[in-house]
Amino acid sequence: MPVQIGAKAHPFTNPTGLLSDCHRRIEMFLGTLESVARVIDLAPTDDVRQALESALRYFHQAAPKHTADEEQSLFPRLRQVANAEIAMALFRLDELEGDHRRADPLHADVERLGVKYLSEGRLPVGEVTRFRDLVRELKGMYERHIRVEDNIIFPLAARSLNESDKRAIADEMAGRRQVKLVPLSV
Repeated sequence: MPVQIGAKAHPFTNPTGLLSDCHRRIEMFLGTLESVARVIDLAPTDDVRQALESALRYFHQAAPKHTADEEQSLFPRLRQVANAEIAMALFRLDELEGDHRRADPLHADVERLGVKYLSEGRLPVGEVTRFRDLVRELKGMYERHIRVEDNIIFPLAARSLNESDKRAIADEMAGRRQVKLVPLSV
């Protein structure tokens, strides 16, 4: 079952709310990876197999869209707003983009090891340890990353961006997911 952005909670008309909703899914799938990490030294059960496949699929397919939502749609617009509050937070955007770059190879390694585990039914001890370390590192990075975005960046964007920018972000987010937005009647 695909995880679909916009299916619950916030509509596309609230792009920062929608981005925060995506964080809940990231947290959920990180929790799945943590659960798998606890048992990855055992042969996969059907439940473990299904959970790992779902988490790997999410981080491979949906998470890059979330990163693009931030880096291509939200952050550039924030950088263009002449506002003292945003000026003080701009260094955070560079930090958040750095997190995205750091996460990419971690996710690639988790996916490589996860696929190997699913196909071979086991991992050597060193790779079990590596999988667990990667998941722990991702979780720590995402906890800080999500806290900064949910508590600082997204509320700041919601207050500072004009409706035209918010609509453009929503349109771009929908386009990445091949969702057609229905114009709101006024």
